[in-house]
Amino acid sequence: MAEWITIASDHLSAAINPVGAELSSLKDADGRELMTDANPAFWGGRAPLLFPVVGQPSHDTIRIDGREYPMKKHGFARRSLFDLTDHTADNATFTLSDSDETRTHYPFAFQLEVTFHIDAATLHIDVTIHNPGNAPLPASFGFHPAFAWPLPYGRAREDHRTIFVADEPDALKILAADGTISPGDRPSPLENRTLRLADDLFADDALIWSNVRSDRVTYGASSGPQLDIAFPDTPKLGIWTKPGAHFVCVEPWHGIADPEGYTGEYRDKPGVFEIAPGGAKRIGMSVMLVP
Repeated sequence: MAEWITIASDHLSAAINPVGAELSSLKDADGRELMTDANPAFWGGRAPLLFPVVGQPSHDTIRIDGREYPMKKHGFARRSLFDLTDHTADNATFTLSDSDETRTHYPFAFQLEVTFHIDAATLHIDVTIHNPGNAPLPASFGFHPAFAWPLPYGRAREDHRTIFVADEPDALKILAADGTISPGDRPSPLENRTLRLADDLFADDALIWSNVRSDRVTYGASSGPQLDIAFPDTPKLGIWTKPGAHFVCVEPWHGIADPEGYTGEYRDKPGVFEIAPGGAKRIGMSVMLVP
């Protein structure tokens, strides 16, 4: 088990597990935990990074130039050991590069660089996907942080909600039984721009906005400290928990699960982007504790 790497300011402290470069703890100045309790009865994850796929590939397989490669849900980065390449009191950078093992699943040269930086009461997470190869690099990427529900400020669980900054008129996607995206839609549960959190929202798994207009949401109770979660670079959003769990995930995605029954090329599926040879793509999010 890898030792967690810590960073801090006067307002926040964070701990990152080099396995997956996974944000595993985020605490306020008084040491109150803002992340999931990771109760394995519900879900033991904390904030996995989703690469090179987001969600479920059809039949646990992707296809590159007609050849099939095994690929599990959310990709392999979340189970890979990253190198710690920079560490100061308020900053830590982790890097994962392609290897013989990754190329059995994803036959490309890549470098995935993840920087965590705390500035006062804000945690910034900046991901850069580099393409050192000589051909376009297809990829998807997503964040999956699980925040404490309820937050540790004495408000009831049922008093918590997520407020979007823009109108979200679109219906939501539906997950099929195998975790891929069903052809149908489900009505949006938003009341104006507010999602009032309740277990029954998640009886059929995640809420999925495939074209989210907001670039930030506020999560918390109607009074007391809240989290301002910004995601300026991702066009999709998932919100998920398991009924009864003490977490809720706010998941900015630049990708999405395969359409149900998909048998096409990986690079042609929804949510996949390409990075030019020698190029890079940056995707960031931030979490600010608002008093």
